[in-house]
Amino acid sequence: MRSDDADPVDTLLGARLAELRAEHGYSLDELADRSGVSRSTLSRAERAEISPTASLLNRLCAVYGRTMSQLLSEVEAEPAPVVRAADQPVWQDQASGFARRSVSPPHAALRGELVEGRLTAGADIAYDRPPVAGLEQHIWVLEGALDVTAQDTEHHVGAGDCLRMRVWGPTRFRCAAPEGVRYLLAVVRP
Repeated sequence: MRSDDADPVDTLLGARLAELRAEHGYSLDELADRSGVSRSTLSRAERAEISPTASLLNRLCAVYGRTMSQLLSEVEAEPAPVVRAADQPVWQDQASGFARRSVSPPHAALRGELVEGRLTAGADIAYDRPPVAGLEQHIWVLEGALDVTAQDTEHHVGAGDCLRMRVWGPTRFRCAAPEGVRYLLAVVRP
């Protein structure tokens, strides 16, 4: 049973994940096989008993053919053309030390979006696959430093540097700065 102190975004997100599973006609067992996430973890996320991690959401986005921003935007109101800083939704994966701000939430008619990412010192996040194959990403480090591994190549990206890439396979983001890192991620769907 869901805890009364569950985060409202986690509750909405859990409901949306359950809807997506139903829309695709997947049982929990089928979704577990497709995503590589255990049946019990999927069930607990759908009931908002746990806050899903960035890695878990990435696996589900890969199954459903969505970016993480698209999925998160589906539990929020229709975005306005101007998104004030105070209204930009922030999602946190406390377990990994990752916070993401949807600077320009995705829109169905547009392919690009901007995301501000923050990783705490020592944070290390690995994604086993992109949410959408061939996703274009531009990573501009604003403060600190970030080590990004993609296609078996590691890139050290310092303050002011920008890495651009297409994502076809696993990626890894590691905070390479003792004070943490803040970066802008431009995502363009193929």
